[in-house]
Amino acid sequence: MTIKTDSGVLISAPSGIETGPPVNAGAPFLVASYEVAARTVKKFVRSPQLIVAGTAQGALFLLIFRYVFGGSISHTGSLTYVDFFIPGFVVTSVLFSGMGAATGIAEDLQGGLFDRLRSLPIRLISIISGRVTADSSLLVWSLAVTTFFGVLVGFRTQNGAGAAVAAFGLCVLYGFAFCWLFIGLGLAAGSPQAAQGISFLVFPLSFVSSAYVPVSTMPGWMQAFANHQPLTYMSDTVRLLTEGHATQLVGQSLRGSLLASLLWSAGIFVVFAPLTVWKLRRS
Repeated sequence: MTIKTDSGVLISAPSGIETGPPVNAGAPFLVASYEVAARTVKKFVRSPQLIVAGTAQGALFLLIFRYVFGGSISHTGSLTYVDFFIPGFVVTSVLFSGMGAATGIAEDLQGGLFDRLRSLPIRLISIISGRVTADSSLLVWSLAVTTFFGVLVGFRTQNGAGAAVAAFGLCVLYGFAFCWLFIGLGLAAGSPQAAQGISFLVFPLSFVSSAYVPVSTMPGWMQAFANHQPLTYMSDTVRLLTEGHATQLVGQSLRGSLLASLLWSAGIFVVFAPLTVWKLRRS
């Protein structure tokens, strides 16, 4: 019997030895990622209460800030508070979705799903990339609903539809980067309850930023942090895209704010993507 080696050399195998069928190389990366993503989306579709609860929670917070706190906030320059607030709220809504991603991946880890997936001949990163893809697609739905409610309560863009679409796309990009952070936290937590508690520690960042109030209204010692954290750059970028005359309030140009927010998104991805894969490998 003649056997062809990986290098293309033909050798003769001793008679009586069964070579067996070729080893299954496993599903390609894109196929495996798609299947993991489809499984996650189907889980949400079959549990609509998860989507309804998340949507209701976001709408409730939006209404509270718009009508409970909005009347007492007047330091927004030429912008009305609703036009100042909604861009920041849409940006920070990625944190709500991220908390759900952290809890969900902790449930999958605890339930043994990843153990079964790792027993298959697929690349390890396809498991995480599939989960991130699913959470990012669900994030698009969440952002669309939040934007819709923002329009209902009076938000209007000033720079046209093109700028609004660009701002929405940037929010999806920010959410994609934060998904890696929250999935890493979910893997590190080990249980859904711990994942929810740990991921909630990230949420206060939204308050110490320009998302809900101008940074200039904060104490001086707090402004140094608030001015240079990612959610401030991201909120200001979306605000400048949708409300072009907010430059004086924001204090920087669209180009500078956009560059800073993109660098923060890239930095979050570069740091947490390999850490997340490493943590899954050791889980």
